[in-house]
Amino acid sequence: MRHRLLPWMLVLAAFASPMVMASQADLLKQANFPVRLDGHTPPLERKNQAILTYLWTDVYAAAFYAEPSVSAKQAAFTQAPQKLELYYLKDIDRQDVIKAANAALDKQQTPETLARLRPELDRLHGSFQNIVKGDRYDLAWDRTDGLTLIRNGKVIFASPDAELAKVYFAIWLAPDGLSADLREALLK
Repeated sequence: MRHRLLPWMLVLAAFASPMVMASQADLLKQANFPVRLDGHTPPLERKNQAILTYLWTDVYAAAFYAEPSVSAKQAAFTQAPQKLELYYLKDIDRQDVIKAANAALDKQQTPETLARLRPELDRLHGSFQNIVKGDRYDLAWDRTDGLTLIRNGKVIFASPDAELAKVYFAIWLAPDGLSADLREALLK
């Protein structure tokens, strides 16, 4: 019985794949991430964009930006100016966001690093609000302004701490973060 179902499952998957890809393309179009951010010094270009899907639910569209002269991978592992923009596709309670961030941080960082950064991490997490479908969160780093978190165009958090920036970007861009698939898509 199982072997008779396998060909039908493969046929269904073949037909479903283009629909999923079209849907993701539509979601990225809806997110409307610009190709270039001229308001930054230096200007940043979009390196890649992708959709985070969790348990068959599209959660947000993400775009990673860095200087034109560096690759996405180079930017992610240096203190080069960079920006990660998230466009939310569903409502999410702020406590769920904090819980997911802390879970990734616990996997990625040593207890000593987290203890050292705890006051700033708590201040950052304290700036989070409940997310409503259509919200945009931008996490940005540059040498002048430091780390900033922007919600719908308004700065809600800022810190000059370069280590905090590296650790927080790692949630999306380093191994053992929120999603290996999203990481790979943003850094390819």
